[in-house]
Amino acid sequence: MLNKITPLILTYNEAPNIQRTLEKLTWANQIVIVDSYSSDETLEIIAYYPQVKLFQRKFDTHATQWNYGLSQINSEWVLSLDADYIVSEKLTEEINQLPEDSTIDSYFIRFKYCVFGKPLRGTILPPRQALFRKDKSIYIDDGHTQLLEVNGKSAMLSGYLYHDDRKPLSRWLWAQDRYMVIEVKKLLDTPTSELSWGDRIRKQKVLAPFIILFYCLILKGGILDGWHGWYYAFERVLAEILLAIRLIEAEQLEGKGL
Repeated sequence: MLNKITPLILTYNEAPNIQRTLEKLTWANQIVIVDSYSSDETLEIIAYYPQVKLFQRKFDTHATQWNYGLSQINSEWVLSLDADYIVSEKLTEEINQLPEDSTIDSYFIRFKYCVFGKPLRGTILPPRQALFRKDKSIYIDDGHTQLLEVNGKSAMLSGYLYHDDRKPLSRWLWAQDRYMVIEVKKLLDTPTSELSWGDRIRKQKVLAPFIILFYCLILKGGILDGWHGWYYAFERVLAEILLAIRLIEAEQLEGKGL
């Protein structure tokens, strides 16, 4: 099965992460990377991996960037990965043993979130539809990120992807602020009746940071992970606070006609 899969990765200044990701993909005959003109050592690191086919494209939206990457792939199956996703050995073995004549067209994969390399007990990240047949799939934009639409049956794998982002806090804050501007547009432009319950709570601004803190520390067991768990909880609370601030700003500017 591994011979029928091409990993697809998007990059932009991922020097702290990309080598660890590529080291777990040595089984791939080809890896397609779409880079948004990185200015750090990302491209130098990628150059050490001869199976990588590199494309550069100016970033506009996640969906169009992913779909551009899909257009460069010739294999039947695609494994879509962020540059800070590490494919576990268990997951690699499980994928390799999947039946080639299966009627399943896509597989969801669970996450183990890592803080400075330590896997946490839980995460707010839902499973990702990361392994799929190329000819039955397309990405669409959804807020700051993307959704994969697959015309066919789906299943869940038991192996994990490790989400291990080691970029500095300043980069995380920069990215989160960009994401929240897009999320605000989604929340304000979408009728409340069409929003998920989670997005409805986020739109109220006040409750979401406190709910996320309780969710990460108590429901997901982060308090048992020591300072790693607190770090993750603080990150998620800060992200929700940024969203609340951006929501207030957008509502005030809109109310004043600015």
